[in-house]
Amino acid sequence: MFTPRAVSGPVGSLGRVSEDAGLFAAGDARPGPKEGSVPQVDPGSPLAVRMRPRTLEEVIGQDHLLRANSPLRRLVEGRGGSSVILYGPPGTGKTTLANLVASTSGRHFVALSALSAGVKDVRAVIEDARTRQLHGRRTVLFIDEVHRFSKSQQDALLAAVENGIVLLVAATTENPHFSVIAPLLSRSLIAELQGLDAAGVATVVRRAVADDRGYGGALEVTDEAVEDIVRLSGGDARRSLTILEAAAGAAEDAVVTPETVELSLDAAPVRYDRDGDQHYDVTSAFIKSIRGSDADAALHYLARMLVAGEDPRFIARRLVVHASEDIGMADPTALLAASAAAEVVQKVGLPECRLALAQATIHLATAPKSNAVISAIDAAMADVRAGGVGEVPRHLRDGHYAGAKGLGNGVGYRYAHQSPAGVVAQQYPPDELVGRDYYSPTGHGYERDLLARLTRLRGIVRGGT
Repeated sequence: MFTPRAVSGPVGSLGRVSEDAGLFAAGDARPGPKEGSVPQVDPGSPLAVRMRPRTLEEVIGQDHLLRANSPLRRLVEGRGGSSVILYGPPGTGKTTLANLVASTSGRHFVALSALSAGVKDVRAVIEDARTRQLHGRRTVLFIDEVHRFSKSQQDALLAAVENGIVLLVAATTENPHFSVIAPLLSRSLIAELQGLDAAGVATVVRRAVADDRGYGGALEVTDEAVEDIVRLSGGDARRSLTILEAAAGAAEDAVVTPETVELSLDAAPVRYDRDGDQHYDVTSAFIKSIRGSDADAALHYLARMLVAGEDPRFIARRLVVHASEDIGMADPTALLAASAAAEVVQKVGLPECRLALAQATIHLATAPKSNAVISAIDAAMADVRAGGVGEVPRHLRDGHYAGAKGLGNGVGYRYAHQSPAGVVAQQYPPDELVGRDYYSPTGHGYERDLLARLTRLRGIVRGGT
């Protein structure tokens, strides 16, 4: 088994933090670093902490945000004055960028975690920042997991951000448009960080192998093992280093192979938040793949939801809705298939119900498509909301109660089953809507035949009006 050699010297990336040093480095920063300096990091710290970038040049990816003179780059370099919300998946550099802001000289830096801080903590920081501002010192307030702040906690920041008392740097893995109040959004730039591509993650891994903060060349990682680590990391740089560190601990003769990686970790993480934008994005992609008749893509998104722990009842409901919304009468059996899958979910549950969900997904994806059903009901409801109601024709009204016939209710109604064709000429809609067509079959699937039949039926029914 390979044992990493000790690391010495200034290997950290954490700048000055005031109240919460552990927020960035999990307790690995040594207390009391000077503002703008790079503190020591315990050699026993996790590899991901030791390898955290110390300069912008070491940051991998996010070139779209860090180009010359961009707002985020100016902020990191100490020249920017705009508050920013860093939004993106785990392991893309949100905390790293906050670290770099912290190490910028001349600014006071305070870090709060939304997991533990309250309104009282926020107000204390603001009061301290107001005092420092009087002496020409700017305060940068970093809030990690800002989406976990309540509305009142976020409200407490507004005036201070707007008046420039604090320069806010907030980080979140959830879409801020869902989790951050609109007034705070309008006062901040939103910087969306992207998951690292395969080349970026591979660079992170190889740097850790070669750099003295990591393994200093004392560990060999085969190209195939790097590929496996890249695949398993899902674009998360921190995750890739965690996998590498676990594999190094299991390595024989200081060589990491695919087999070593497999022993260390047997499943790739799935980024999916059941209450945030990933939930909506993956669900949207799932439905759009079915609508687009790509069964393979639909199965991929179904698998992502299932592996991430999505409620199978939610998936079943989406399939039932989709069966009518995007298939409808082009394949009347689609609704039956989706409803059957929903029943299997209720009666059987996971893991077996995944088969019924997959079967229904394939059925719907490969079925002919038509949105004529949703178009028909939406058009009919629009007419009703616009006042297109009218009186029910008297011959269609209930004529079973005493005195009904005296009012003319039910009089003249023609019973369709008395006709050999099973359909008769008769007015059914209110006078205002005679001749109004709502349902327009497409030429797809069963609707090809239905179009001709519907045309004949309308001709017979409306022949007497």
